[in-house]
Amino acid sequence: MNPRQLALDALLLADPAAKCAAVDAIALPAGEQTPADPDSSRLLSEALPGRNARPVLVAPAQLAQRPVNSRAGRAALFHSLAHIELNAINLALDAVWRFGGLPGDFYRDWIGVAREESQHFQLLHGHLQTMGFSYGDFPAHDGLWEMAERTRDDLLARLALVPRVLEARGLDAAPLIRDKLRRAGDEQGAALLDIILRDEVAHVRIGNRWYHWLCDRHGRDALACQAELARRFRAPRPRGPFNLDARRAAGFDERELAALQAG
Repeated sequence: MNPRQLALDALLLADPAAKCAAVDAIALPAGEQTPADPDSSRLLSEALPGRNARPVLVAPAQLAQRPVNSRAGRAALFHSLAHIELNAINLALDAVWRFGGLPGDFYRDWIGVAREESQHFQLLHGHLQTMGFSYGDFPAHDGLWEMAERTRDDLLARLALVPRVLEARGLDAAPLIRDKLRRAGDEQGAALLDIILRDEVAHVRIGNRWYHWLCDRHGRDALACQAELARRFRAPRPRGPFNLDARRAAGFDERELAALQAG
């Protein structure tokens, strides 16, 4: 079946477990060219993405800060991380179904990203359950998907602002969170952060690859285009400290890193 149709169908699923299972079933054989456009008629009556009633979505300022040296505090942290990964599944699926006419490798890359984000969600949710909680037990915010909505008609903006800004922030934050967990005695949780950081470097590198490919295709300067899109779509300004080694491994060049540090 058309992998872009399967991506849309998975995106519309509300239950995280069902969504993860559907993602794992999507495949785009090597060498296959651009898949056909999906049938999006369900969007006339169904909203993207499919969601359960929980977690309750609130403004970021309404999320309580909890210390990670308590069980409830660590559970809230892992709930937040699981929510980010579930959103990352949705973002990868959205890129696959929404944007047509691209090389087969584009769809293959983002299907692979969705599959790894699914693995991350399941690992984080499993760890959350060891603390006596489940996904949906804490409130969450919707910042990642809000940017997806803003960039729904502009693939260049989507690539500039989701993997290269919002998801790249995870490269900076993951080592800090991992170290906090180690200090709190949660070695298993810290190990999960190492797995996620390794995979997220590759995911941001995929975003960088296709962003630069599109810039080259349209004769745009990548750095100037990034700044213009960040202004136009009201992207949050990245704040340090920055994990420069991870960002280099993810495909940011020295010119981009200098601009990042200059603010």
